[in-house]
Amino acid sequence: MWGGAVARRGVAVGLLRQSLGVRCKSASATVATSSSGDRAGDRASATRSASKSNHAVFAGATTSFTSSSHVRCTLDDEPIPCFRVLNLDGTLVENAEIPDVPPKDFVQWYQEMVTVSILDRVLSDMHRQGRISFYAGSYGEEATHIGSASALDSNDIVYSQYREIGVLLHRGYTLPDFVNQCVSNIHGHGKGRQVPVHYGSPELKFHTVSSPLATQMPQASGAGYAVRNTGNCVVCFFGEGAASEGDAHAAFNFAATLDVPVIWWCRNNGYAISTPSSEQYRGDGIASRAAGYGMDVIRVDGNDLLAVHIATAKARDAAVTNSRPVMLEALTYRGGDHSTSDDASAYRTDEEVIHYNAQNPIDRMLRFLIAQGYYTNEEDAAHRKLVRDDVLAVVKVAEKEPLPSIDSMFDDVLEPMPPHLQKQQQELRDHLALYRKEYPTSRRLD
Repeated sequence: MWGGAVARRGVAVGLLRQSLGVRCKSASATVATSSSGDRAGDRASATRSASKSNHAVFAGATTSFTSSSHVRCTLDDEPIPCFRVLNLDGTLVENAEIPDVPPKDFVQWYQEMVTVSILDRVLSDMHRQGRISFYAGSYGEEATHIGSASALDSNDIVYSQYREIGVLLHRGYTLPDFVNQCVSNIHGHGKGRQVPVHYGSPELKFHTVSSPLATQMPQASGAGYAVRNTGNCVVCFFGEGAASEGDAHAAFNFAATLDVPVIWWCRNNGYAISTPSSEQYRGDGIASRAAGYGMDVIRVDGNDLLAVHIATAKARDAAVTNSRPVMLEALTYRGGDHSTSDDASAYRTDEEVIHYNAQNPIDRMLRFLIAQGYYTNEEDAAHRKLVRDDVLAVVKVAEKEPLPSIDSMFDDVLEPMPPHLQKQQQELRDHLALYRKEYPTSRRLD
């Protein structure tokens, strides 16, 4: 399957040789030993051969000729199948392929999904209470995080959108790391200068999140070019809404034409904030775009943890082995609001939400674990309580930590600090001194 692109190239070259009479040995040697008459005869022979061939070989594409002028309706094409391992009730599909790992790994992956869910809920509640400025959760999409992260190498480079905290969690980002960033204290990755959920970790090969859609995608193509032939790849997460941006096209085309090992990991959850997928595109999701760029492709049930793991592992193997980009589309559903700035009830019905949330990946995986005898409801309840207690304890500590000094917002920009930034820094100091009552700074460092 993954060698198809290489095979197609070989066929194209073979058809070109067959239809045009190109020889396998050096063309320059042939020209050097051929007379002008011989060359004219060769051209005439090639023309006669090509005129009788059904192969259509052009500079821009290789295909076959037809006498039919039929306009093909691509909407009639069969959709790309969706790979699945677990049924909704947690049973295995017929002839299921499951990851070759010990049962304890299944339990760990499940527990990491639960941790993501609990962390999301606590931090969302903190926003409603006015304790943090913003939050974007991942309810219903937890399998896309853990299933993908568990299939990657720790040295693979990750470009995230803003809904992949489970990837960081699996790689070793701690509860204090998450909470400190969201409350913007001195220990937070963003040093108080970033929006909550804009996580990042150079140590974990996870580039800092940026909210504008698709900005990470061309960067991922460049990073993929840098890691060619290293045994590693780049994984770029994006939503189907980001695929509507011009940056997405540029990124796909760069990756394909430069043959770079990038996994384009699309989390298709049906909505770009309030815009449903039906208003974003007419084709077969995002996976169908792979053919237009000459990429390999796989589509997976994004609510099936085991299927996501296998699909990502196979996409990674294809990308690294062939040094080519792979499009992976995970079909899932955004179970909650887009973010704390959104009210999804304004544009989708309760019935719709209930229908899709019945496919929740956490519930499905728990049924599988229990049916296999790997886990119990009692162990699950104990784990959930432990995680919630841990998160609340971390929050309690994080909210008491000092905030970065106001002056520090000018750090890490230019060194040495140029005069115009020095002037702005002094203007800010003067403003705060004049209106000190309006800007409480008791928790801030001097």
